[in-house]
Amino acid sequence: MPKAKSKIEIKNKKASFEYEFIESFTAGIVLSGTEIKSIRAGKASIADAYCYFANRELYVKNMHIADYWWGSFNQHDPKRDRKLLLSKRELNRLHRGSREKGLTIVATRLFIAENGFAKLNISLAKGKREYDKRHTIKENDLRRESDRA
Repeated sequence: MPKAKSKIEIKNKKASFEYEFIESFTAGIVLSGTEIKSIRAGKASIADAYCYFANRELYVKNMHIADYWWGSFNQHDPKRDRKLLLSKRELNRLHRGSREKGLTIVATRLFIAENGFAKLNISLAKGKREYDKRHTIKENDLRRESDRA
């Protein structure tokens, strides 16, 4: 019997405004029991999250997962660094890309997959300049005006 599709989808809206995405990947996350329960309750934030390499492994930093309400003495640290699960080929591509000047790895979307596991969409991104941001705002305003008419 197929599982019901989860409605949990936490987006990083600020990232699309601040960065230009070059390449995207979907990664699994190593979580504890109370962390996955908090994510399923929708109590997570990836607004300030970014990724870094340590010992050829990728970790996400500043991803906030709130304490689980019904948890007892085994509560997790809300801001701890969490390991991301990617294939070796994807890790190598990200590692090469992140070493280039001006490129970083940002978290764009946290969701629950069909199999019930938490997944994180990450992107290799380049920071936008001020005039790029103004251009994005102008395009959004024009799109909104055309939708109203």
